[in-house]
Amino acid sequence: MVPTPNDYPSDIEIAREAKLLPIEEVAARLDISADDLVPYGRNKAKVALSLLPRLEGRPQAKLVLVTAISPTPAGEGKTTTTVGLGDALNRIGKRTVVCLREPSLGPCFGMKGGAAGGGRAQVVPMEDINLHFTGDFHAIGMAHNLLAAMVDNHIHQGNVLGIDPRRVTWKRVLDNNDRALRDIVRGLGGIGNSRPRESGFEITAASEVMAAFALAVSLVDLRERLGRIEVGRTFSREPVTAADIGAQGAMTTLLKDALAPNLVQTLENNPAFVHAGPFGNIAHGCNSVLATRMALGLSDYTLTEAGFGADLGAEKFFDIKCRAAGLRPDAAVLVATIRALKFQAGVELSALSTPDPQAVERGIEHLEKHVENVRRFGVPVLVCINEFVGDHPDELDVLLRAAERIDAKVVGSRHWEHGGAGAEDLARALVETVDQGKADFRPLYPDHSSLLAKVKRIAREVYGADDIIADSKLRARFHALEERGFGHLPICMAKTQYSFSTDPALKGRPRGFDIPLRDVELRAGAGFVLVLTGSILTMPGLPKVPAANAIDVDGEGRVVGLF
Repeated sequence: MVPTPNDYPSDIEIAREAKLLPIEEVAARLDISADDLVPYGRNKAKVALSLLPRLEGRPQAKLVLVTAISPTPAGEGKTTTTVGLGDALNRIGKRTVVCLREPSLGPCFGMKGGAAGGGRAQVVPMEDINLHFTGDFHAIGMAHNLLAAMVDNHIHQGNVLGIDPRRVTWKRVLDNNDRALRDIVRGLGGIGNSRPRESGFEITAASEVMAAFALAVSLVDLRERLGRIEVGRTFSREPVTAADIGAQGAMTTLLKDALAPNLVQTLENNPAFVHAGPFGNIAHGCNSVLATRMALGLSDYTLTEAGFGADLGAEKFFDIKCRAAGLRPDAAVLVATIRALKFQAGVELSALSTPDPQAVERGIEHLEKHVENVRRFGVPVLVCINEFVGDHPDELDVLLRAAERIDAKVVGSRHWEHGGAGAEDLARALVETVDQGKADFRPLYPDHSSLLAKVKRIAREVYGADDIIADSKLRARFHALEERGFGHLPICMAKTQYSFSTDPALKGRPRGFDIPLRDVELRAGAGFVLVLTGSILTMPGLPKVPAANAIDVDGEGRVVGLF
């Protein structure tokens, strides 16, 4: 009988069975002394930023991005692959650190679930990481909302800057999915409660404070980024920044401890940094620059991931994070699954368990486009087939034979089921890929290109679109940003993650479409220009049956139902 996922323990059961090392012992594997740690209990700690200057001049690790095909309800397992591959590299003698984003509470209690990996490839303590962890998200939310309160207070206390209440763009944030807070009227209850106006909430992971936090290279840099955040306009249409309000110092104070990277471990007791968590559609979807830099100075291999598929996450990792931090990746691992490729070929979700090699064959063109996209950046790519329990051998053979067609090495991996031991073939293939030294990283576009030219290049080359659509009013807003001196910034595209196009229903490798642009917004603190397409929500809602319904605490105080 072929085993199914139901024959295996749940993620939280596996995590609970793990024999965790004291965090000081995990740190010692990277030659981090106890003096550089700020422990949060026995199994997690922050690593002091004072370690970074001592790492200067050391040989740098090989930097590898783990990305994936477009996400589907069938799952791809990008985080699971990152963790499993990291364990496998350590098993074959390569000192490796994985760098992941922190999970947001909203998706954990909503539909997506946690973000600590799965099966035998997880970072632990899983419950802590998926819930409050070291409090970073709360600190970011407090800093964001402090700025909102100071803006409202400035208007209430005489409004010396002449801020137009109708043009305040800085909302508040909450790390929860709550559609009722997307649009609100605040300031009701009389003159003592300030002036009523429309506003709303965003989820904390969508905050510009989060994006700036993830891209900052030091505490001083973070303070400068926070000061550049634009919160609205004056009556004369001039921009108002957090520095104008005088908020950047207090905001930085709230974030100074959170800025130190968090160190945890995998199920196999290998070190992992889990730090920062910007969304991958409304922001750049990468872990912090500081955690990545720290890992690069402490290891032979540093594995990191970027949100959603390679058309969003990898493009933003290369064009935003690497550009901002001066990183030069050595390779990329592109994760795909048989089930997801069948879904991209048009197979219904309910039929994905039925063997269908022809559907896998049809889905390969979707994989091929993602491979092409990564190669545009001069980065060699290795395709990982994240094998699910119950995958049919004939379907796997179709993918393995596709290597010549997509001009990339394809390796199967069973890390979900077997942990690092199941990914050793993948680890050896990655080392071989990196040792060939073919990386010649280059961003997709130069800084000096116009903003619209950058958008058009992403749309045409990465998404495969014919062109972009923008009316004259929107084009004028792009030009206005350039006139203000922001034309050098990279582009952050806010687009559905489910398709190369802006229509989530267009699966596979769509052709003959345009990318309609809805709006453009400056993110001066983060350091990019946000271009919105379609209806991207910055405050998600809960599904009909949220994951929260299954989460509870048993009589011994242990969390149950978290996945």
